[in-house]
Amino acid sequence: MEELLGITPLEAAAVAVATAGMYGALVVLVRLLGQRMLAGLSTFDLAAIIGIGSILGRAALGEAPRLVGGLVALATLAACQAAVGLVRTRGWGARAVTTRPMLLMAGETVLERNLRRCHVVPSELAAKLRQAGIRHPREVAIAVLEPSGTISVLRTGEPIDPLLLTGVDGAHLVPQELIAPAPTSTT
Repeated sequence: MEELLGITPLEAAAVAVATAGMYGALVVLVRLLGQRMLAGLSTFDLAAIIGIGSILGRAALGEAPRLVGGLVALATLAACQAAVGLVRTRGWGARAVTTRPMLLMAGETVLERNLRRCHVVPSELAAKLRQAGIRHPREVAIAVLEPSGTISVLRTGEPIDPLLLTGVDGAHLVPQELIAPAPTSTT
């Protein structure tokens, strides 16, 4: 029974290294494939994530998983997540780890190049527009793929505060008539 529950210190170190390596590989994979991998899971996306989890578990714990090995793997994943959280608070770290929001529509113009870069198909964008209550593309001020993988849609009518466009890749493509003028100083 003890052999099923415990592991040697060397085996624990191997589990920690394998788990951290797989975590790093997953972060790189998400950065390369884009944030769409994590939101709006289709059947294919769900199958891929289940497969990735299975591969990570097998690689981290090896042939004969043990309770302590699983605990070491969970603790290592938590430590990796905490480290990434700290790195994201630094300017360079945020750029390295976090994907920038991407403009998908500027006014009624769909930005096909950005759709391709983000792995968003036009039917996904159309679905998000319908969910936002958009009846015609002329009602769209902007559509943005957020770092979380969700698509935000802002309607025309009220001008967009420039602060909301900070850090958005492609923000310069938003028509000026849709952006609120900068406040003037009265000194």
